[in-house]
Amino acid sequence: MWDIHRLRLLHELDLRGTITAVAQTLNFSPSSVSQQLAKLSDEIGVPLLEPDGRRLRLTPQGKRIARYAAQVIELEEAVRSELSAGKPIAETVRIATLETAGRALLPRALTRLQATNPNLRIEAAVVPPETGLSELEARSFDLAFAEQYPGYPRAHRDQLDRVVLGTDTIRLAVAEHSGLTELAATSDRGWVLEPAGTASRHWAIQQCRAAGFEPDIRFDSADLEIHIHLIRAGHAVGLLPDLVWSGNTAGIRLIDLPGPAYRELFTSVRRATVARPAIVAVRSAFAAALADIRPPG
Repeated sequence: MWDIHRLRLLHELDLRGTITAVAQTLNFSPSSVSQQLAKLSDEIGVPLLEPDGRRLRLTPQGKRIARYAAQVIELEEAVRSELSAGKPIAETVRIATLETAGRALLPRALTRLQATNPNLRIEAAVVPPETGLSELEARSFDLAFAEQYPGYPRAHRDQLDRVVLGTDTIRLAVAEHSGLTELAATSDRGWVLEPAGTASRHWAIQQCRAAGFEPDIRFDSADLEIHIHLIRAGHAVGLLPDLVWSGNTAGIRLIDLPGPAYRELFTSVRRATVARPAIVAVRSAFAAALADIRPPG
């Protein structure tokens, strides 16, 4: 019988590439990970690792076993979810959330869950959606909150289920007394955007180009609070979603954009856990939190 714990280590190595990365993720020592994988190799009877310079990599047989390991882990997770049906929810759900969702939705969702499922423990971390979805697939999280923009849908991952919660309008944010009234008038202003490579930055640049200019990007930050302070002080303009404000737009004027200007918000979980009562409860709480802020109509 192959040890499920060691199969998990092999699966992690296939995902992360190095023994060191696996050890850091699972809070083990690299030597412990190597020893467990060596034991798994003895159990199976084929070499799973081979030298690659100063590192180790999976052999062709190791990669094949890693794919089977992923199926075994997914099946185990699906069975656990099925067996938990009808039982009181008393477990931990780890959430990867966007900054804005953490600001506007997470507190409301937690309040609701505390009332309906007092023994459910929520752990949350604010991470970029790209990281959240990857780590969800790797089982570092149980649920990821993510976004996508019109014309720029995120790639679908076979192992992940996606449920759209709703949309969040994006507007041009300028200093209250700037005199600006439309996007095209910001061609000579400094811009603040999220870091290069993010979907929000790419979409914002495309909006500026459609308006006839290339944005003068002087500042970039993943912290939207910095965006707000720079805009309020008149040093920059930017495109920000409504959820970032939490009702406080003092010193800032919001201007509607031409065309579809919104992001789609969705939660994603592993398909094997879709029916897990704790996951259902968390998804429901987030949907209710968004509905409280964005009621129908």
